[in-house]
Amino acid sequence: MKRKYFIGVMLALLIFPLFPSKSHALVEWDIQKVLKLDTQPLDVAVPNNGNSIFILSKSGKILIYSFDGELKGEIDAGNHVDQIKAGPSDEWLFLSSRENKTVKILHVDFMQHIDISGSPFLGPENAPIVMVVFSDFQ
Repeated sequence: MKRKYFIGVMLALLIFPLFPSKSHALVEWDIQKVLKLDTQPLDVAVPNNGNSIFILSKSGKILIYSFDGELKGEIDAGNHVDQIKAGPSDEWLFLSSRENKTVKILHVDFMQHIDISGSPFLGPENAPIVMVVFSDFQ
């Protein structure tokens, strides 16, 4: 009797590892940054290139943050906008309104301030300057 019990236990131990067991993968995570807002967020969108974070607030503003948490700018979209979607790059943003049954397509340009004080110039000192970057090589 003891021998049959021993053989049964040994068979169970040998056969048990052959059956796949259900296990969960270990997931590690870490909060990198918390953006503290002055208003309640309604929606968040990140473009495919991942350079900006667009946050639609309850007040109808779209807050534009860089990934290091710096506020780059804001757009007053109005209270009727209830959802945003990012385009393939930082320049495109889609705003939808269920109430108005509309989708607005925005093209966003990011302007950079360049300090040119002390640089030589030709013409009026306070003349506006526009710089264009052609990055599509077409």
